[in-house]
Amino acid sequence: MSIAAEKVAEVLALPEQDRAFLVRELIASLDNTVDVAAEAQWEEVIARRSREIELGQVHCRPVEESIREIRGKLDAHRQPS
Repeated sequence: MSIAAEKVAEVLALPEQDRAFLVRELIASLDNTVDVAAEAQWEEVIARRSREIELGQVHCRPVEESIREIRGKLDAHRQPS
């Protein structure tokens, strides 16, 4: 089965936030297996990190700031030596 080029163009013309949502939904639709052990580990990490935030043990910052920092590091890493 193929997707019509018009549909692809329509999806690509969506705003970034809508495209990101669509990507997450498409990926989720392909992965129908659940790793129970991994889910339990993630729940443990989330609970621990939530406690650390509530107790003021960690410094939170806006996600945009973190993404800028990561992109800067990736860009620096990609620069030829």
